[in-house]
Amino acid sequence: MGILTKKIAAWSVSSFVVLGMAFASCEPVRGWQADLIVTGGTIRTMELSRPVVQAIAVVGDEIVAAGSVGEIADWAGPDTRIVRLQNGQTAVPGLIESHGHFVGLGESLMMLDLSTAKTWDEIVEQVRVAAASAPAGSWIIGRGWHQAKWDTPPERSIDGYPDNQELSAAAANHPVLLTHASGHMSMANDYALRLADLNPDSLAPSGGEFLKTAAGELSGVLRETAQGPVQRMLARDQMKMSKEESAARFAMAVRLAGEECWKNGITSFHDAGSSLSTVQVLRDMAVARQLPVRLYVMVRDTPEMIAERMPKLRATGLGNEFFTVRALKRSIDGALGPHGAWLLAPYADLPGSTGLNTDSVELVRATAEVARKLDLQLCVHAIGDRANREVLDMYEEILGDAAMHLDHRWRIEHAQHLHHDDIPRFGKLGVIAAMQGVHCTSDALYVPQRLGALRAENGAYVWRSLLDSGAVICNGTDAPVEKIDPIASLAASATRRLGDGSVFFPQQCMTREEALRSYTIDAARAAFEETRKGSLVPGKLADITILSADPVACSDDELARTEVISTIVGGKIVWSRNGETAGAEK
Repeated sequence: MGILTKKIAAWSVSSFVVLGMAFASCEPVRGWQADLIVTGGTIRTMELSRPVVQAIAVVGDEIVAAGSVGEIADWAGPDTRIVRLQNGQTAVPGLIESHGHFVGLGESLMMLDLSTAKTWDEIVEQVRVAAASAPAGSWIIGRGWHQAKWDTPPERSIDGYPDNQELSAAAANHPVLLTHASGHMSMANDYALRLADLNPDSLAPSGGEFLKTAAGELSGVLRETAQGPVQRMLARDQMKMSKEESAARFAMAVRLAGEECWKNGITSFHDAGSSLSTVQVLRDMAVARQLPVRLYVMVRDTPEMIAERMPKLRATGLGNEFFTVRALKRSIDGALGPHGAWLLAPYADLPGSTGLNTDSVELVRATAEVARKLDLQLCVHAIGDRANREVLDMYEEILGDAAMHLDHRWRIEHAQHLHHDDIPRFGKLGVIAAMQGVHCTSDALYVPQRLGALRAENGAYVWRSLLDSGAVICNGTDAPVEKIDPIASLAASATRRLGDGSVFFPQQCMTREEALRSYTIDAARAAFEETRKGSLVPGKLADITILSADPVACSDDELARTEVISTIVGGKIVWSRNGETAGAEK
Protein backbone atom coordinates (compact mmCIF):
# COMPACT_ATOMS: atom_id res chain seq x y z
CA MET A 1 0.00 0.00 0.00
CA GLY A 2 1.44 3.39 -1.01
CA ILE A 3 1.66 6.40 1.27
CA LEU A 4 -1.26 8.07 -0.44
CA THR A 5 -3.48 5.03 -0.11
CA LYS A 6 -2.77 4.99 3.62
CA LYS A 7 -3.70 8.65 3.96
CA ILE A 8 -6.83 8.23 1.87
CA ALA A 9 -7.96 5.39 4.09
CA ALA A 10 -8.60 8.02 6.75
CA TRP A 11 -10.82 10.08 4.46
CA SER A 12 -14.51 9.68 3.94
CA VAL A 13 -15.08 6.57 1.82
CA SER A 14 -17.80 8.37 -0.09
CA SER A 15 -15.28 10.82 -1.53
CA PHE A 16 -13.10 8.14 -3.11
CA VAL A 17 -14.33 5.39 -5.39
CA VAL A 18 -11.78 2.77 -6.40
CA LEU A 19 -11.49 0.11 -9.11
CA GLY A 20 -14.34 -0.70 -11.38
CA MET A 21 -16.94 1.72 -9.98
CA ALA A 22 -17.94 5.10 -11.36
CA PHE A 23 -15.19 7.62 -10.64
CA ALA A 24 -16.32 10.01 -7.92
CA SER A 25 -14.41 13.26 -8.11
CA CYS A 26 -11.93 13.11 -5.28
CA GLU A 27 -11.60 16.61 -3.88
CA PRO A 28 -8.22 17.48 -2.42
CA VAL A 29 -7.85 17.71 1.32
CA ARG A 30 -7.13 21.23 2.54
CA GLY A 31 -3.45 21.99 2.03
CA TRP A 32 -2.93 19.11 -0.38
CA GLN A 33 -1.98 19.49 -4.01
CA ALA A 34 -1.15 17.09 -6.82
CA ASP A 35 2.46 16.45 -7.66
CA LEU A 36 1.49 15.76 -11.28
CA ILE A 37 -1.55 16.40 -13.46
CA VAL A 38 -1.97 14.98 -16.95
CA THR A 39 -4.64 16.92 -18.85
CA GLY A 40 -5.92 18.33 -22.10
CA GLY A 41 -6.40 15.29 -24.29
CA THR A 42 -7.68 11.73 -24.45
CA ILE A 43 -6.91 9.57 -21.44
CA ARG A 44 -7.94 5.92 -21.81
CA THR A 45 -8.47 4.52 -18.33
CA MET A 46 -9.26 0.89 -19.36
CA GLU A 47 -12.13 0.93 -16.84
CA LEU A 48 -15.50 0.01 -18.32
CA SER A 49 -17.44 2.43 -16.11
CA ARG A 50 -15.59 5.47 -17.48
CA PRO A 51 -13.25 4.45 -20.29
CA VAL A 52 -12.17 7.97 -21.26
CA VAL A 53 -11.41 10.98 -19.05
CA GLN A 54 -9.79 14.34 -19.70
CA ALA A 55 -7.42 14.60 -16.76
CA ILE A 56 -5.84 12.69 -13.89
CA ALA A 57 -4.13 13.88 -10.72
CA VAL A 58 -1.23 12.16 -9.01
CA VAL A 59 0.13 12.49 -5.48
CA GLY A 60 3.33 10.64 -4.75
CA ASP A 61 3.27 7.44 -6.81
CA GLU A 62 -0.53 7.02 -6.94
CA ILE A 63 -3.45 8.37 -8.90
CA VAL A 64 -5.85 10.31 -6.65
CA ALA A 65 -8.46 11.52 -9.10
CA ALA A 66 -9.60 11.06 -12.71
CA GLY A 67 -12.27 13.00 -14.51
CA SER A 68 -12.95 16.13 -16.51
CA VAL A 69 -10.58 19.08 -16.67
CA GLY A 70 -12.86 20.95 -14.29
CA GLU A 71 -13.01 18.09 -11.81
CA ILE A 72 -9.23 17.92 -11.59
CA ALA A 73 -8.53 21.66 -11.62
CA ASP A 74 -8.70 22.04 -7.82
CA TRP A 75 -5.82 19.59 -7.45
CA ALA A 76 -3.42 22.04 -9.10
CA GLY A 77 -1.08 24.02 -6.86
CA PRO A 78 2.01 26.16 -7.28
CA ASP A 79 4.32 23.14 -7.26
CA THR A 80 2.17 20.84 -9.40
CA ARG A 81 3.78 19.67 -12.61
CA ILE A 82 1.30 19.86 -15.48
CA VAL A 83 1.57 17.63 -18.56
CA ARG A 84 -0.68 18.95 -21.30
CA LEU A 85 -1.48 16.46 -24.03
CA GLN A 86 -1.11 18.06 -27.44
CA ASN A 87 -1.84 17.31 -31.09
CA GLY A 88 -3.84 14.14 -30.53
CA GLN A 89 -1.56 12.74 -27.84
CA THR A 90 -3.21 10.05 -25.72
CA ALA A 91 -2.40 8.76 -22.24
CA VAL A 92 -2.88 5.07 -21.51
CA PRO A 93 -1.97 2.92 -18.51
CA GLY A 94 1.73 2.17 -18.35
CA LEU A 95 2.35 -0.54 -20.93
CA ILE A 96 3.31 -3.97 -19.61
CA GLU A 97 5.71 -6.28 -21.42
CA SER A 98 4.14 -9.65 -20.57
CA HIS A 99 6.92 -11.89 -21.82
CA GLY A 100 10.52 -10.87 -22.25
CA HIS A 101 13.99 -11.51 -20.87
CA PHE A 102 15.01 -8.47 -18.89
CA VAL A 103 18.70 -9.07 -18.25
CA GLY A 104 18.98 -10.70 -21.67
CA LEU A 105 17.58 -7.52 -23.22
CA GLY A 106 20.30 -5.47 -21.56
CA GLU A 107 22.99 -7.98 -22.52
CA SER A 108 21.81 -7.97 -26.14
CA LEU A 109 22.66 -4.28 -26.27
CA MET A 110 26.23 -5.12 -25.27
CA MET A 111 26.98 -7.48 -28.19
CA LEU A 112 26.83 -7.59 -32.00
CA ASP A 113 23.35 -6.83 -33.32
CA LEU A 114 22.72 -9.26 -36.18
CA SER A 115 19.02 -8.54 -36.59
CA THR A 116 19.33 -6.18 -39.55
CA ALA A 117 21.69 -8.33 -41.62
CA LYS A 118 20.26 -9.22 -45.01
CA THR A 119 22.77 -11.98 -45.83
CA TRP A 120 25.05 -14.43 -44.07
CA ASP A 121 28.01 -12.60 -45.64
CA GLU A 122 27.05 -9.42 -43.75
CA ILE A 123 27.18 -11.31 -40.47
CA VAL A 124 30.56 -12.82 -41.28
CA GLU A 125 31.86 -9.33 -42.04
CA GLN A 126 30.57 -8.01 -38.69
CA VAL A 127 32.49 -10.77 -36.94
CA ARG A 128 35.61 -10.10 -39.03
CA VAL A 129 35.59 -6.42 -38.04
CA ALA A 130 35.04 -7.26 -34.35
CA ALA A 131 37.86 -9.83 -34.37
CA ALA A 132 40.31 -7.32 -35.85
CA SER A 133 40.21 -5.20 -32.68
CA ALA A 134 39.58 -7.85 -30.02
CA PRO A 135 42.38 -9.52 -28.03
CA ALA A 136 43.20 -13.03 -29.27
CA GLY A 137 41.25 -15.68 -27.38
CA SER A 138 38.44 -13.30 -26.32
CA TRP A 139 34.85 -14.16 -27.17
CA ILE A 140 32.90 -12.53 -29.96
CA ILE A 141 29.18 -12.86 -29.33
CA GLY A 142 26.14 -11.63 -31.18
CA ARG A 143 22.42 -12.17 -31.48
CA GLY A 144 19.54 -11.71 -33.88
CA TRP A 145 20.28 -13.60 -37.12
CA HIS A 146 17.43 -15.35 -38.89
CA GLN A 147 18.06 -17.31 -42.07
CA ALA A 148 14.44 -17.02 -43.23
CA LYS A 149 14.78 -13.22 -43.41
CA TRP A 150 17.91 -13.02 -45.54
CA ASP A 151 17.64 -11.76 -49.11
CA THR A 152 19.65 -14.71 -50.45
CA PRO A 153 20.42 -18.09 -48.90
CA PRO A 154 24.01 -18.90 -47.89
CA GLU A 155 26.16 -20.52 -50.57
CA ARG A 156 26.63 -23.64 -48.42
CA SER A 157 23.78 -24.69 -46.18
CA ILE A 158 22.27 -27.56 -44.18
CA ASP A 159 18.45 -27.54 -43.99
CA GLY A 160 18.66 -23.86 -44.98
CA TYR A 161 21.17 -22.95 -42.27
CA PRO A 162 24.77 -21.86 -43.08
CA ASP A 163 27.83 -23.81 -42.09
CA ASN A 164 30.61 -22.10 -40.17
CA GLN A 165 33.47 -22.25 -42.67
CA GLU A 166 33.55 -18.51 -43.43
CA LEU A 167 32.90 -17.69 -39.77
CA SER A 168 35.86 -19.76 -38.65
CA ALA A 169 38.12 -18.05 -41.19
CA ALA A 170 36.91 -14.58 -40.16
CA ALA A 171 37.82 -15.16 -36.50
CA ALA A 172 40.39 -17.92 -36.43
CA ASN A 173 41.86 -16.71 -33.11
CA HIS A 174 38.59 -16.07 -31.28
CA PRO A 175 35.71 -18.24 -30.07
CA VAL A 176 32.47 -17.03 -31.70
CA LEU A 177 28.89 -17.69 -30.61
CA LEU A 178 26.04 -16.11 -32.57
CA THR A 179 22.56 -16.69 -31.19
CA HIS A 180 19.56 -17.04 -33.49
CA ALA A 181 16.84 -14.39 -33.21
CA SER A 182 14.58 -16.93 -31.50
CA GLY A 183 17.21 -17.79 -28.89
CA HIS A 184 16.63 -21.46 -29.71
CA MET A 185 19.63 -21.98 -31.97
CA SER A 186 23.21 -20.73 -32.22
CA MET A 187 26.10 -20.74 -34.66
CA ALA A 188 29.59 -21.44 -33.28
CA ASN A 189 32.90 -21.28 -35.10
CA ASP A 190 35.49 -24.07 -34.96
CA TYR A 191 37.43 -22.36 -32.15
CA ALA A 192 34.33 -22.37 -29.91
CA LEU A 193 33.51 -25.98 -30.81
CA ARG A 194 37.03 -27.05 -29.83
CA LEU A 195 36.75 -25.23 -26.50
CA ALA A 196 33.59 -27.21 -25.80
CA ASP A 197 35.35 -30.44 -26.82
CA LEU A 198 32.83 -31.09 -29.58
CA ASN A 199 33.61 -33.23 -32.61
CA PRO A 200 31.68 -35.17 -35.27
CA ASP A 201 31.25 -38.12 -32.88
CA SER A 202 29.78 -35.99 -30.07
CA LEU A 203 26.25 -36.93 -29.06
CA ALA A 204 23.77 -34.09 -28.75
CA PRO A 205 21.99 -33.74 -25.39
CA SER A 206 18.34 -34.71 -25.13
CA GLY A 207 16.19 -32.05 -26.71
CA GLY A 208 18.97 -30.78 -28.96
CA GLU A 209 20.72 -31.41 -32.25
CA PHE A 210 24.12 -30.79 -33.82
CA LEU A 211 23.59 -30.11 -37.53
CA LYS A 212 26.22 -31.78 -39.68
CA THR A 213 27.48 -31.31 -43.22
CA ALA A 214 27.02 -33.91 -45.93
CA ALA A 215 30.52 -35.14 -45.07
CA GLY A 216 29.49 -35.72 -41.45
CA GLU A 217 31.40 -32.75 -40.01
CA LEU A 218 29.93 -30.36 -37.45
CA SER A 219 28.44 -27.38 -39.25
CA GLY A 220 28.53 -25.14 -36.19
CA VAL A 221 24.72 -24.96 -36.02
CA LEU A 222 23.53 -25.90 -32.52
CA ARG A 223 19.80 -26.44 -32.14
CA GLU A 224 17.99 -26.03 -28.79
CA THR A 225 19.77 -27.77 -25.87
CA ALA A 226 22.77 -28.51 -28.10
CA GLN A 227 23.79 -24.90 -27.49
CA GLY A 228 24.62 -25.85 -23.91
CA PRO A 229 28.23 -27.07 -24.26
CA VAL A 230 29.42 -23.88 -25.95
CA GLN A 231 27.29 -21.64 -23.74
CA ARG A 232 28.90 -23.23 -20.69
CA MET A 233 32.36 -22.42 -22.05
CA LEU A 234 31.32 -18.81 -22.52
CA ALA A 235 29.91 -18.71 -18.98
CA ARG A 236 33.11 -20.26 -17.63
CA ASP A 237 35.24 -17.55 -19.18
CA GLN A 238 32.90 -14.80 -18.02
CA MET A 239 33.20 -16.14 -14.48
CA LYS A 240 36.89 -15.29 -14.61
CA MET A 241 35.92 -11.65 -14.20
CA SER A 242 36.35 -10.18 -10.73
CA LYS A 243 33.27 -9.79 -8.56
CA GLU A 244 33.44 -6.05 -9.14
CA GLU A 245 33.61 -6.47 -12.93
CA SER A 246 30.77 -9.00 -12.92
CA ALA A 247 28.58 -6.77 -10.75
CA ALA A 248 29.28 -3.77 -12.95
CA ARG A 249 28.40 -5.74 -16.08
CA PHE A 250 25.14 -6.93 -14.54
CA ALA A 251 24.25 -3.41 -13.41
CA MET A 252 24.93 -2.11 -16.90
CA ALA A 253 22.65 -4.75 -18.40
CA VAL A 254 19.87 -3.72 -16.00
CA ARG A 255 20.41 -0.05 -16.78
CA LEU A 256 20.40 -0.58 -20.55
CA ALA A 257 17.29 -2.79 -20.36
CA GLY A 258 15.51 -0.19 -18.25
CA GLU A 259 16.36 2.63 -20.64
CA GLU A 260 15.12 0.54 -23.57
CA CYS A 261 11.86 -0.08 -21.70
CA TRP A 262 11.42 3.62 -20.94
CA LYS A 263 11.97 4.63 -24.57
CA ASN A 264 9.23 2.21 -25.57
CA GLY A 265 6.68 3.17 -22.92
CA ILE A 266 7.14 0.00 -20.87
CA THR A 267 6.65 0.52 -17.13
CA SER A 268 6.35 -3.15 -16.03
CA PHE A 269 8.10 -6.23 -17.35
CA HIS A 270 7.32 -9.94 -16.92
CA ASP A 271 10.76 -11.57 -16.90
CA ALA A 272 10.22 -14.98 -18.49
CA GLY A 273 12.72 -17.19 -16.75
CA SER A 274 15.75 -16.34 -14.60
CA SER A 275 17.90 -18.54 -12.40
CA LEU A 276 17.61 -18.39 -8.64
CA SER A 277 20.98 -16.63 -8.45
CA THR A 278 19.90 -13.96 -10.94
CA VAL A 279 16.61 -13.48 -9.11
CA GLN A 280 18.49 -12.96 -5.85
CA VAL A 281 20.59 -10.17 -7.40
CA LEU A 282 17.48 -8.50 -8.84
CA ARG A 283 15.78 -8.84 -5.46
CA ASP A 284 18.73 -7.10 -3.79
CA MET A 285 18.58 -4.31 -6.37
CA ALA A 286 14.86 -3.88 -5.68
CA VAL A 287 15.49 -3.51 -1.95
CA ALA A 288 18.14 -0.90 -2.77
CA ARG A 289 15.63 0.90 -5.07
CA GLN A 290 17.84 0.35 -8.12
CA LEU A 291 15.35 -1.18 -10.57
CA PRO A 292 14.26 1.14 -13.40
CA VAL A 293 10.94 -0.63 -14.13
CA ARG A 294 8.63 -2.93 -12.17
CA LEU A 295 9.62 -6.59 -12.57
CA TYR A 296 7.45 -9.67 -12.29
CA VAL A 297 9.93 -12.55 -12.36
CA MET A 298 9.50 -16.21 -13.28
CA VAL A 299 12.09 -18.54 -11.73
CA ARG A 300 13.71 -21.22 -13.86
CA ASP A 301 15.59 -23.85 -11.85
CA THR A 302 15.31 -27.47 -10.79
CA PRO A 303 12.15 -28.50 -8.92
CA GLU A 304 14.31 -29.47 -5.94
CA MET A 305 16.06 -26.08 -5.73
CA ILE A 306 12.76 -24.26 -6.21
CA ALA A 307 11.13 -26.21 -3.39
CA GLU A 308 14.08 -25.40 -1.13
CA ARG A 309 14.61 -21.72 -1.88
CA MET A 310 11.37 -20.22 -3.17
CA PRO A 311 9.63 -19.97 0.21
CA LYS A 312 12.29 -17.46 1.33
CA LEU A 313 12.88 -15.82 -2.06
CA ARG A 314 9.21 -15.25 -2.85
CA ALA A 315 8.19 -11.60 -2.69
CA THR A 316 5.25 -9.40 -3.67
CA GLY A 317 5.66 -5.68 -4.29
CA LEU A 318 9.16 -5.46 -2.83
CA GLY A 319 11.11 -2.22 -3.16
CA ASN A 320 8.13 0.12 -3.37
CA GLU A 321 6.27 -2.31 -5.64
CA PHE A 322 9.11 -2.74 -8.12
CA PHE A 323 9.71 -6.46 -7.63
CA THR A 324 7.55 -9.55 -7.42
CA VAL A 325 8.60 -13.20 -7.71
CA ARG A 326 5.85 -15.80 -7.43
CA ALA A 327 6.02 -17.72 -10.70
CA LEU A 328 7.96 -20.62 -12.22
CA LYS A 329 9.09 -21.13 -15.81
CA ARG A 330 9.72 -24.20 -17.97
CA SER A 331 10.13 -24.73 -21.72
CA ILE A 332 8.65 -27.88 -23.24
CA ASP A 333 9.70 -27.20 -26.83
CA GLY A 334 11.68 -24.87 -29.06
CA ALA A 335 10.78 -22.30 -31.70
CA LEU A 336 9.21 -22.62 -35.14
CA GLY A 337 11.91 -20.72 -37.03
CA PRO A 338 14.71 -23.25 -36.33
CA HIS A 339 12.30 -26.21 -36.61
CA GLY A 340 12.29 -26.70 -32.84
CA ALA A 341 8.56 -26.31 -32.10
CA TRP A 342 7.06 -29.69 -31.10
CA LEU A 343 4.31 -30.62 -33.57
CA LEU A 344 1.62 -33.28 -33.76
CA ALA A 345 2.52 -33.92 -37.41
CA PRO A 346 5.82 -33.44 -39.27
CA TYR A 347 7.00 -30.10 -40.62
CA ALA A 348 5.79 -29.41 -44.14
CA ASP A 349 9.31 -28.32 -45.13
CA LEU A 350 11.19 -30.88 -43.02
CA PRO A 351 9.04 -34.04 -43.20
CA GLY A 352 11.46 -36.11 -41.18
CA SER A 353 10.97 -33.98 -38.07
CA THR A 354 8.19 -33.05 -35.63
CA GLY A 355 10.46 -30.69 -33.69
CA LEU A 356 12.01 -31.10 -30.28
CA ASN A 357 10.80 -31.74 -26.76
CA THR A 358 13.29 -29.67 -24.72
CA ASP A 359 12.42 -29.88 -21.00
CA SER A 360 11.09 -33.41 -20.62
CA VAL A 361 7.43 -33.92 -19.87
CA GLU A 362 8.51 -35.48 -16.58
CA LEU A 363 10.53 -32.39 -15.60
CA VAL A 364 7.68 -30.05 -16.48
CA ARG A 365 5.28 -32.22 -14.49
CA ALA A 366 7.59 -32.22 -11.46
CA THR A 367 7.78 -28.41 -11.64
CA ALA A 368 3.99 -28.22 -11.91
CA GLU A 369 3.64 -30.34 -8.78
CA VAL A 370 5.93 -27.97 -6.88
CA ALA A 371 3.98 -24.96 -8.17
CA ARG A 372 0.70 -26.50 -7.02
CA LYS A 373 2.09 -27.36 -3.60
CA LEU A 374 3.63 -23.91 -3.00
CA ASP A 375 0.73 -22.01 -4.62
CA LEU A 376 2.97 -20.54 -7.33
CA GLN A 377 2.01 -19.53 -10.84
CA LEU A 378 3.37 -21.85 -13.54
CA CYS A 379 4.37 -20.47 -16.93
CA VAL A 380 5.36 -23.01 -19.59
CA HIS A 381 6.84 -22.12 -22.98
CA ALA A 382 4.91 -24.07 -25.62
CA ILE A 383 4.89 -23.12 -29.31
CA GLY A 384 3.95 -26.21 -31.32
CA ASP A 385 0.52 -27.85 -31.21
CA ARG A 386 1.94 -31.02 -29.62
CA ALA A 387 3.68 -28.95 -26.95
CA ASN A 388 0.51 -26.99 -26.16
CA ARG A 389 -1.57 -30.16 -25.92
CA GLU A 390 0.93 -31.79 -23.56
CA VAL A 391 0.87 -28.74 -21.28
CA LEU A 392 -2.92 -28.42 -21.30
CA ASP A 393 -3.26 -32.12 -20.50
CA MET A 394 -0.84 -31.71 -17.62
CA TYR A 395 -2.57 -28.61 -16.26
CA GLU A 396 -5.95 -30.32 -16.44
CA GLU A 397 -4.66 -33.36 -14.58
CA ILE A 398 -2.77 -31.49 -11.83
CA LEU A 399 -5.28 -28.71 -11.24
CA GLY A 400 -8.22 -31.08 -11.43
CA ASP A 401 -11.90 -30.38 -11.95
CA ALA A 402 -11.69 -27.25 -9.82
CA ALA A 403 -9.24 -25.52 -12.20
CA MET A 404 -11.63 -22.69 -13.07
CA HIS A 405 -12.30 -21.92 -9.40
CA LEU A 406 -8.72 -21.92 -8.13
CA ASP A 407 -7.62 -18.55 -9.55
CA HIS A 408 -4.32 -20.23 -10.40
CA ARG A 409 -3.72 -18.13 -13.53
CA TRP A 410 -1.28 -20.69 -14.89
CA ARG A 411 0.03 -19.58 -18.27
CA ILE A 412 1.21 -20.95 -21.56
CA GLU A 413 3.93 -18.72 -22.95
CA HIS A 414 3.56 -18.12 -26.72
CA ALA A 415 0.73 -20.62 -27.53
CA GLN A 416 1.54 -19.89 -31.16
CA HIS A 417 0.31 -22.98 -32.99
CA LEU A 418 -2.72 -24.82 -31.64
CA HIS A 419 -4.83 -27.75 -32.75
CA HIS A 420 -8.41 -26.51 -33.10
CA ASP A 421 -9.61 -29.01 -30.47
CA ASP A 422 -7.37 -27.38 -27.87
CA ILE A 423 -8.40 -23.75 -28.40
CA PRO A 424 -11.47 -23.81 -26.09
CA ARG A 425 -9.47 -25.56 -23.35
CA PHE A 426 -7.68 -22.30 -22.44
CA GLY A 427 -10.90 -20.62 -21.38
CA LYS A 428 -12.31 -23.80 -19.86
CA LEU A 429 -9.25 -24.35 -17.66
CA GLY A 430 -8.61 -20.68 -16.89
CA VAL A 431 -5.20 -20.83 -18.60
CA ILE A 432 -3.78 -17.49 -19.70
CA ALA A 433 -2.28 -17.30 -23.19
CA ALA A 434 0.84 -15.12 -23.00
CA MET A 435 1.27 -14.31 -26.68
CA GLN A 436 3.38 -11.82 -28.64
CA GLY A 437 1.59 -9.97 -31.41
CA VAL A 438 4.74 -9.10 -33.32
CA HIS A 439 5.72 -12.77 -33.56
CA CYS A 440 2.81 -13.24 -35.96
CA THR A 441 3.86 -10.57 -38.44
CA SER A 442 7.55 -11.32 -37.99
CA ASP A 443 7.13 -15.07 -38.56
CA ALA A 444 4.37 -14.97 -41.18
CA LEU A 445 6.98 -15.16 -43.95
CA TYR A 446 7.78 -18.77 -43.12
CA VAL A 447 4.82 -20.06 -41.04
CA PRO A 448 3.00 -21.56 -44.06
CA GLN A 449 6.28 -23.14 -45.19
CA ARG A 450 6.76 -24.81 -41.80
CA LEU A 451 3.14 -25.83 -41.15
CA GLY A 452 1.46 -25.91 -44.53
CA ALA A 453 -1.45 -23.66 -45.49
CA LEU A 454 -4.22 -25.51 -43.63
CA ARG A 455 -2.45 -25.76 -40.27
CA ALA A 456 -1.33 -22.15 -40.56
CA GLU A 457 -4.88 -20.93 -41.14
CA ASN A 458 -6.56 -23.04 -38.47
CA GLY A 459 -4.05 -22.80 -35.65
CA ALA A 460 -1.43 -20.07 -36.06
CA TYR A 461 -1.74 -17.10 -33.67
CA VAL A 462 -5.48 -17.61 -33.20
CA TRP A 463 -6.18 -14.59 -31.00
CA ARG A 464 -9.80 -14.16 -32.06
CA SER A 465 -10.65 -17.80 -31.48
CA LEU A 466 -9.00 -17.78 -28.04
CA LEU A 467 -10.73 -14.58 -26.94
CA ASP A 468 -14.10 -15.77 -28.19
CA SER A 469 -13.66 -18.97 -26.19
CA GLY A 470 -13.21 -16.96 -22.99
CA ALA A 471 -9.42 -16.98 -22.70
CA VAL A 472 -7.34 -14.08 -21.40
CA ILE A 473 -4.43 -12.96 -23.60
CA CYS A 474 -1.52 -10.87 -22.40
CA ASN A 475 0.84 -9.35 -24.95
CA GLY A 476 4.52 -8.59 -25.40
CA THR A 477 7.52 -8.95 -27.68
CA ASP A 478 9.74 -11.67 -26.14
CA ALA A 479 12.57 -9.11 -26.13
CA PRO A 480 15.35 -9.48 -27.11
CA VAL A 481 13.90 -12.03 -29.57
CA GLU A 482 12.07 -9.04 -31.08
CA LYS A 483 12.63 -5.35 -30.47
CA ILE A 484 10.77 -4.29 -27.31
CA ASP A 485 8.35 -2.18 -29.35
CA PRO A 486 4.77 -2.34 -28.04
CA ILE A 487 3.47 -0.41 -31.02
CA ALA A 488 4.58 -3.19 -33.37
CA SER A 489 2.76 -5.76 -31.22
CA LEU A 490 -0.37 -3.61 -30.84
CA ALA A 491 -0.51 -3.03 -34.60
CA ALA A 492 0.10 -6.70 -35.35
CA SER A 493 -2.60 -7.77 -32.89
CA ALA A 494 -5.21 -5.45 -34.38
CA THR A 495 -4.31 -5.64 -38.09
CA ARG A 496 -2.02 -8.66 -38.74
CA ARG A 497 -0.73 -6.56 -41.62
CA LEU A 498 2.66 -7.47 -43.10
CA GLY A 499 5.28 -5.21 -44.58
CA ASP A 500 4.06 -5.80 -48.12
CA GLY A 501 0.51 -4.76 -47.18
CA SER A 502 -0.94 -8.27 -47.13
CA VAL A 503 -2.83 -9.49 -44.07
CA PHE A 504 -2.08 -12.78 -42.31
CA PHE A 505 -5.47 -14.49 -41.76
CA PRO A 506 -7.40 -11.33 -40.79
CA GLN A 507 -10.25 -13.30 -39.20
CA GLN A 508 -7.99 -13.72 -36.15
CA CYS A 509 -7.50 -10.00 -35.45
CA MET A 510 -8.16 -8.52 -32.04
CA THR A 511 -10.21 -5.35 -31.74
CA ARG A 512 -8.24 -2.22 -30.93
CA GLU A 513 -9.52 -2.18 -27.36
CA GLU A 514 -8.69 -5.87 -26.89
CA ALA A 515 -5.18 -5.22 -28.13
CA LEU A 516 -4.72 -2.35 -25.67
CA ARG A 517 -6.19 -4.46 -22.86
CA SER A 518 -3.64 -7.16 -23.61
CA TYR A 519 -0.89 -4.63 -22.86
CA THR A 520 -2.56 -3.09 -19.80
CA ILE A 521 -5.30 -4.50 -17.58
CA ASP A 522 -5.15 -8.07 -18.92
CA ALA A 523 -1.36 -8.04 -18.65
CA ALA A 524 -1.71 -6.88 -15.05
CA ARG A 525 -4.18 -9.68 -14.37
CA ALA A 526 -1.72 -12.21 -15.80
CA ALA A 527 0.61 -11.26 -12.92
CA PHE A 528 -2.04 -10.96 -10.17
CA GLU A 529 -1.50 -7.19 -10.21
CA GLU A 530 -4.77 -5.84 -11.56
CA THR A 531 -5.60 -4.07 -8.28
CA ARG A 532 -2.49 -1.88 -8.61
CA LYS A 533 -1.78 -1.65 -12.34
CA GLY A 534 -3.35 -1.79 -15.75
CA SER A 535 -5.90 1.03 -15.52
CA LEU A 536 -5.83 4.73 -14.67
CA VAL A 537 -8.14 5.01 -11.67
CA PRO A 538 -7.78 6.45 -8.17
CA GLY A 539 -5.78 4.21 -5.87
CA LYS A 540 -3.62 2.63 -8.55
CA LEU A 541 0.02 3.28 -9.27
CA ALA A 542 0.70 6.30 -11.45
CA ASP A 543 2.35 4.37 -14.29
CA ILE A 544 1.39 6.14 -17.50
CA THR A 545 2.44 5.96 -21.14
CA ILE A 546 1.79 8.94 -23.40
CA LEU A 547 1.43 8.14 -27.10
CA SER A 548 1.38 10.38 -30.16
CA ALA A 549 -2.03 9.02 -31.23
CA ASP A 550 -5.04 7.22 -29.78
CA PRO A 551 -4.36 3.49 -30.32
CA VAL A 552 -8.06 2.69 -30.12
CA ALA A 553 -9.41 5.32 -32.52
CA CYS A 554 -6.64 6.16 -35.02
CA SER A 555 -6.33 4.62 -38.49
CA ASP A 556 -4.29 1.49 -39.13
CA ASP A 557 -1.58 3.58 -40.78
CA GLU A 558 -1.50 5.99 -37.83
CA LEU A 559 -1.31 3.11 -35.38
CA ALA A 560 1.76 1.71 -37.12
CA ARG A 561 3.39 5.18 -36.96
CA THR A 562 2.45 5.89 -33.35
CA GLU A 563 5.34 6.96 -31.13
CA VAL A 564 5.92 6.98 -27.40
CA ILE A 565 6.05 10.60 -26.22
CA SER A 566 6.65 10.14 -22.50
CA THR A 567 6.92 7.36 -19.93
CA ILE A 568 5.84 7.94 -16.33
CA VAL A 569 6.68 5.46 -13.58
CA GLY A 570 5.28 6.05 -10.11
CA GLY A 571 4.33 9.62 -10.96
CA LYS A 572 7.81 10.52 -12.23
CA ILE A 573 8.55 11.30 -15.86
CA VAL A 574 11.46 8.95 -16.51
CA TRP A 575 11.74 9.45 -20.26
CA SER A 576 10.47 11.85 -22.92
CA ARG A 577 11.15 11.99 -26.62
CA ASN A 578 13.86 14.53 -27.49
CA GLY A 579 14.36 15.25 -23.81
CA GLU A 580 11.05 17.07 -23.56
CA THR A 581 8.24 16.23 -21.16
CA ALA A 582 5.14 16.17 -23.36
CA GLY A 583 4.33 19.79 -22.65
CA ALA A 584 5.09 19.55 -18.91
CA GLU A 585 4.99 22.85 -17.07
CA LYS A 586 4.42 24.26 -13.63
